[in-house]
Amino acid sequence: MMGNDMGTGIGGIIRTVVNPGRETWEALTSRPVFDVSELFGTARRVLDDVRREGDTAVRRYGLEFDSVDLPSVEVSEAEKEEAFSAVPEVLRSAIGTALRNIEKFHSAQRILPPEVETFPGVRCWQRRTPVEKVGLYVPGGTAPLLSTVLMLAVPARVAGCREVVLCSPPGPDGRLHPAVTFAATLSGVERIFKVGGIQAIGAMAYGTETIPRVYKIFGPGNRYVTAAKQLVGIDSVAIDMPAGPSEVEIIADDAADPVFVAADILSQAEHGIDSQAILVSTSRNVIDLTLREVARQLPLLERRLTARGALSNSLAVVFDNYDDVVSFTDFYAPEHLIIQTRNYGELSDRVSNAGSVFLGPYTPESAGDYASGTNHTLPTNGHARAYSGLSLESFTKRITFQEITREGINGLGPTILAMAEGERLSAHGRAVSVRMGR
Repeated sequence: MMGNDMGTGIGGIIRTVVNPGRETWEALTSRPVFDVSELFGTARRVLDDVRREGDTAVRRYGLEFDSVDLPSVEVSEAEKEEAFSAVPEVLRSAIGTALRNIEKFHSAQRILPPEVETFPGVRCWQRRTPVEKVGLYVPGGTAPLLSTVLMLAVPARVAGCREVVLCSPPGPDGRLHPAVTFAATLSGVERIFKVGGIQAIGAMAYGTETIPRVYKIFGPGNRYVTAAKQLVGIDSVAIDMPAGPSEVEIIADDAADPVFVAADILSQAEHGIDSQAILVSTSRNVIDLTLREVARQLPLLERRLTARGALSNSLAVVFDNYDDVVSFTDFYAPEHLIIQTRNYGELSDRVSNAGSVFLGPYTPESAGDYASGTNHTLPTNGHARAYSGLSLESFTKRITFQEITREGINGLGPTILAMAEGERLSAHGRAVSVRMGR
């Protein structure tokens, strides 16, 4: 059953669908995701050159892709000091507040599971250790993503990563935006490089004369960066997660303020023309009021053309009941989920698949993007079905330990011997039997 397609609103931008059947959900929730496999050839060529030529290739591709030829790509101490002076005091203060909240939330994640006696005389436990060397990628583009710097660098520092390097593409003047440099320095990043794109990913994955090799790479990027991360993730380093365009789902009822909901839709839409917002409700009136408010607020935006493009990827859905709302939400598995309903607590408990959830009328996605303390690096494109957002654990690994007493090996030994015999691995069994009875 297709459901009742009510057409589009606000000048033909957002389509509204009533009671769509489950067989239509996959098509309805398709993301505007670009296939990066077509870029693998270009990405592999650049990566191979960086692996082979090091700094020479990084500099050459910086000139080709960013139109900047830098004799030195590392941000100097003088540039760090200049960045501090160039950032307005009010922004420095805001960055400091956000940093402290992010640090507080991620520091609270240091809890380890307790030691467990799995069998008399058999003791098992875990110890968390940091990933020693991590690389952070912060895109350039139309806006300085200083919040992304905090979301990557603060957990790395809290985790105790020994070496943290950051790469970001320079502007036409050959410098990073001062707010990016300031945020990185305040977060404890000691080595910052003015390198972007595929060559930055290659430099961190393989190492060059100037940029050290890392064990894991974090951060978003354009299609070329995504392709490069996928390739180096196969044969060289770990990467954080699959990445794609940003997205939000909003569940609203008649208790929601259409002004708030419309503002949330547009705050998502201004990310980029490939962003997506899905509004879900059990009330057609809520949908109509919200879309009218979107139409009113859209012309007020500085990035209204970008937002309008994203709205063409967006959707409003009406269901008869909350069972369908929850099922649809778990199917979509949104990066961001905003719930503005009377029963938001109950609904949030029923949701299984989402990157980050924002509850109640006074919790906009913007809070998580910047300063509430949670991490805004989240799984997109339905990957929230299987991936979590970045956390302290993303920057650590866990080592398991076990200690068995003489009594423990005598008690557990027959079980191990039987299993080793079942797998016809006699040496495994002998490693146990020689200990038993001693």
